Formats: sequence, C-alpha cells, structure tokens
Amino acid sequence: MNLSPESGPARNCSDSNGAEQGSGNGMRQRARVRRRFRLRLFLADLAPRPDAPFPLWMIFPVIFVALYVTHLSLLRLPYYWDEAGYYIPAAWDFFRTGTLIPTSTLTNAHPPLPSIYLALWWKLCGFHPAVTREAVLIVASLGLLAVWRLAQRLNPNPLVAFWTLVLTALYPIWFAQSTLAHADIFAAAATLWGLVYALPDSARRPGTHSLWPAAVWFSVAALAKETSIITPLALAGFEIGAALRATRPVRKRGLQIAAWYLVCLLPLAAWYAYHYSKTGFLFGNPEFLRYNATSTLDPLRILAAFGHRLLHLFAHMNMFVPVLCTAAAMVLDPRKDAYGQSPDRISFTVQARIYFLLLANALAFSVLGGALLTRYLLPMYPLVLLVAVSTFNRRVRYWQLLAVFSAAAFVVALFINPPYGFAPEDNLTYAHVIRLHQRAIRQLVSRYPGSTVLTAWPVSDELRRPELGYVTTPFDVESIDDFTSGQIDRAAEEAEKYSSALVFSTKEEPAVPLRLDSAKMEAEYFGMHRDLSPAQIARKLDGEISWQASDGLQWAAVLRFQRAVEAKQEHPDTSLSASR
Repeated sequence: MNLSPESGPARNCSDSNGAEQGSGNGMRQRARVRRRFRLRLFLADLAPRPDAPFPLWMIFPVIFVALYVTHLSLLRLPYYWDEAGYYIPAAWDFFRTGTLIPTSTLTNAHPPLPSIYLALWWKLCGFHPAVTREAVLIVASLGLLAVWRLAQRLNPNPLVAFWTLVLTALYPIWFAQSTLAHADIFAAAATLWGLVYALPDSARRPGTHSLWPAAVWFSVAALAKETSIITPLALAGFEIGAALRATRPVRKRGLQIAAWYLVCLLPLAAWYAYHYSKTGFLFGNPEFLRYNATSTLDPLRILAAFGHRLLHLFAHMNMFVPVLCTAAAMVLDPRKDAYGQSPDRISFTVQARIYFLLLANALAFSVLGGALLTRYLLPMYPLVLLVAVSTFNRRVRYWQLLAVFSAAAFVVALFINPPYGFAPEDNLTYAHVIRLHQRAIRQLVSRYPGSTVLTAWPVSDELRRPELGYVTTPFDVESIDDFTSGQIDRAAEEAEKYSSALVFSTKEEPAVPLRLDSAKMEAEYFGMHRDLSPAQIARKLDGEISWQASDGLQWAAVLRFQRAVEAKQEHPDTSLSASR
C-alpha cells in the first residue's frame, strides 16, 4: 500500500475537523434538549398536578374577587374614625408633600409604610375613598393568602386550609378591617407571612437557612405598625427559653433562630431615630405616649384589660362558637379511617408556639393601647381558627358541619351586635355610623351653610377636612370631647362661639347592657361614658332639634339656636392644615 507522506496527516486533519464538528453539533443538541427540559419543568410548575395543591398565584385572584364582591357596598364610604383621625391625613401629607412626618395631624410615630403604599395608589389611580379601600382589599387578600399557605404547611388536609381561610375572611373583625385604612391590616398580613416561614411544619423545625424570609416579613410588619414586633419578640423568647434547656449544638441553633426573629428591630429603630431627629419625640407626641403606654400601667387596669383580651380572642363576635365546638371535640377520641389511621394534627411543637403567641399578644395589649381595640389582635384570630378547624378535622366525623356552623355564626355577628359595648369597626356597624354621619352633615350643608358647628371628634374632622369625603367646603368647628353632662355645661357657658350643633352618640348603648367591669372601672380605665340624649342636650344649650335620626345603637341630631348669628360672606380657607 503506497502512502505518501502528505496523505496521512491530511486525512487525520480531516478526521479531526469532522470529529470537532460532530462534537460541536452534539453539544448544541444537548443544550437544546436541556433548554426544552427546563421549559417543560417550568410549564409543569405553572400547570399544577391533579394531586398537588393549587399554586398561590391561582389562589390570590380568587380571594381578591371574593373579597371585592362581598365588600362592594362598602367601597365608596368616606373615611371613618382612626382613618380620619390619623392614617388618611398622614398618607395625604405624604402624597402632597413627600413628608413622612404628618403635618396636618399630630404625629404619633407610627411607621410610614401604610402612608407610602396608599400614596402610591393615589398617584396611580387618583385620590378617592374607593381607590383606598380597593388598595386595602389587596393587602387583606395577601393576608388571607398567608392564612391559606400557613394552614397548608401545618396540616396537610387541603380542606383544613380552605375552611380556615373562609372562617378568617368571614370573621367580623377581619371582614370589617379588610377595607379600612388602618395600619393593623397591613401589619397583620405581613405578620402572617412571617409566621408562614417561622413556624415549623410537622416534619422539621425551621433552620436558619430558611428564616430570612421570616425576618423580611416581620420587618415589613414593623414598618407598618410598631406593635407588630410583639410576635417576633415572643417567638425569639420562646426559642431562647428552649435553647437554654437544650444541649450545646441545639442551643446554638436556637439562639441563631432567635437572632433572625430580632432582625425586625433594626428597621423600626431606624424609623424611630429618623422621627426623633425630625420632631424631638421618640415615640410620638407626649399625649399619645401617655394615653397608650404610661397611663396604662396600673395593675388593676392591666388585669381588667387582660380579661377583655381573653374575651376578644376566644368569644367576641361569636368566636365562642368555634372555640366551644373545639372544646367539645377534644372530649372525643381521634377518628380513624379504614386503615386505622387518624387525620394529621398540628404538631405539638407548633401548637406550643401558637399558644405562646396568643398569650404574649393578650398580655402585651393589656398593657399597651389606651383603647381596647380588637384590631390590635388581628393576626391572632387566624391562629385560633386554624387550631379549631384542625381539631374538628381530627376528632369529628362530619367535621365540616361544624365549620359551616361557625361560618354562619360569623355572618350573623356581622349584622347583629353583642349585648355589651364594642367598637363599631368590629362589624358592619361602622358602615351604619358613617351613613348616619353623612345624613346629619347633609342637613348642616343644606340648612346652615357657613355656620360654626359645635360637635365632637370624629365629626369635627369630618366637617373640617374635605379630603375625608363628607364635605366639599370645610366648616368652622367648635370642638368638645363628648356629649356628657360636664362637656355640654362647658359649651353652654360659651354659646357665642357656635351657631349650630351636630350631636351624636360617641359610644354604643345596648338596650340591656352586659357589663364586663364595674361602671367606675370602665370609666376610669377605658374611657366609657354616657352621652346625654339629643333632647337633654338641646335643653341645656337652649336650642331646638331641627333634625334627628337613629340607626340601631347610634343616633345623631342637628340643633339650631334662636339667637342672632352673623353669617360669613366667604368660606374659610380650604387648606388642609387643621389638626385634630
């Protein structure tokens, strides 16, 4: 065989090029296969398996639409109570001027996240109560999505997650707060998402590698409302207590977990430092601090408030129905299926943390907060309901009937009030109050435009501030604290300062009140008082009732006075600089 010297190398070179070309084609082909495989995995994630739970991005729009439809009649209501007193003015100031420290109302050092969020929506969609309430609905939907995800993690039965979600959404306090622009719904949604990552599931405790989302969510909650740090602080305390009783490796891990929970203190401390640099006050104005912290430290007051907090957590607004059903179910043995297996329970590790959180929040809000508002406990109600539904599922054969019964009780509580004093924002009473105030203010506008009005807060702000949605032109207002005998006597001595009056009930007055404390204790510690009736007020002020209406536990009346009044030729400045 005759081979020239050139023929071998040339052929080898050709073979090498072909091999390289083939190798390149193979690599490209394998790359295309990998890309197609990754695309199939992505599409598989988007299209859930029949045996897998629905992904969160599919659940959220369902929750939002359900909330939107059930709250449709409430979306155009003007602002109410603490909305009008602080949260809307603070957001309005940021929207107009970009300042994080309110100027048109007294600053109380609440963190600015709700103001920033609402101002963003007003920038995008316009300043209107409906825009605000829809924006709050989104936050409430995110909170309910967290309830769904938390229940899925702690109990594998999807029906437990479904009924916990439904009961939370229908619980009157959550339902009412779902459109009210209070910081509490923002803090509750973020806190619940923090618990999704913080509470261990039935298989493991959370490791430090997975706790950074909990730290982020708890930090968001702290920037929504400062008191939300109670929950991560309680979890940190629980972990530290467990770590001190454990061996060295477990102790180190427990302390690391606690440190993650404490991260939320950093952004809150930064906010307070900023607030102090701008105002000279660390925790808000002195009156706010006195009312909500320093004046609440009386031991008897704390004990009485703790009793109220237990009522709020386990009985208020028909919460006693699922709680009593849970207690009854605990008497029964766990039910078993054909294989002798009982339904899963929430692990004892998680239950211990849940009960500790409930106790910590009840105690903390027995000390903090001058008013015993139930919305302070907003993130705790889903935990109570989750334990209840999980117990139903484990111990009662037809357990969903108990869930339906509880849901029906909550719907009833939305419309029928309890036989004791409560805040109108705990159910749909707040909407009745708003509409009653609107009717009374329309009477003022039509009959006594330009008059100086004697009234009390929150109507004083409703008349002064057009951005709250009640008036287009502000009234001059002469304010008193309430409509008790002492305040009306004081107003009678200064009759020259006002030319009309709008009086209303500042407290709910059940026909047959059930007193939880003595009348003296209620008045001294919780600001309870009895308003005079419209007729009594008219007699003391030497006036006449020109309009009066009542709606359940609430009443309102417009008074006129038979004395010479100089009418104003021009309306007062419409600038929004008046403060409460």
